[in-house]
Amino acid sequence: MRKIFICAFTFLCLSVGTTFGQTKSNQEVVDELMSLGAGGDEEEIGNFDFLYTDGQTLNYDELMTENLLGEAFSHIGARYVWGSKGPKTFDCSGFTSYVYKHQNNVWIGASSREQYAINTPIKRSEMQAGDLVFFTSPRSGKGVGHVGIILDYDPVSDTFHFIHASTKQGVKISKSTEGYYQRRYVGVRRVK
Repeated sequence: MRKIFICAFTFLCLSVGTTFGQTKSNQEVVDELMSLGAGGDEEEIGNFDFLYTDGQTLNYDELMTENLLGEAFSHIGARYVWGSKGPKTFDCSGFTSYVYKHQNNVWIGASSREQYAINTPIKRSEMQAGDLVFFTSPRSGKGVGHVGIILDYDPVSDTFHFIHASTKQGVKISKSTEGYYQRRYVGVRRVK
């Protein structure tokens, strides 16, 4: 690339020099270019990915999250069975632990309480797709009793969608504004 630039610039300089009556030799032009740093021992940059990606690069974490959510979506409609860990039936923590273990080979804990306790706490405003979201349940009182996986988060409205194994409808997508979940929200955890 550097050689092409030097040749093109040399040709241009020679053409301009001849046109305006300058009498620099080819060697003088090359020496001048070399002294300006156009040649020598500098390394060329070999990564031109930015030319083809519209400024977006594929992030490994994003790819893992896409795969994780793809696995979660593949179970929509699976029946809820208390204590079941999949792959045909699930309870809530069985669903989240199965998806993480099956897709990313990550152990996140067995029960919703354990998943809440061992994963990294984050603020609601920091949640993103793939995070675990926790709620109370009728049996858990004010403690953790239900878990799902965040699909998206809208910081303007402070709302999110999540996928989970519900007791009545099995694996499904719900929204944080649904009264049941709005009243029972506990927190969010990030799996590391």
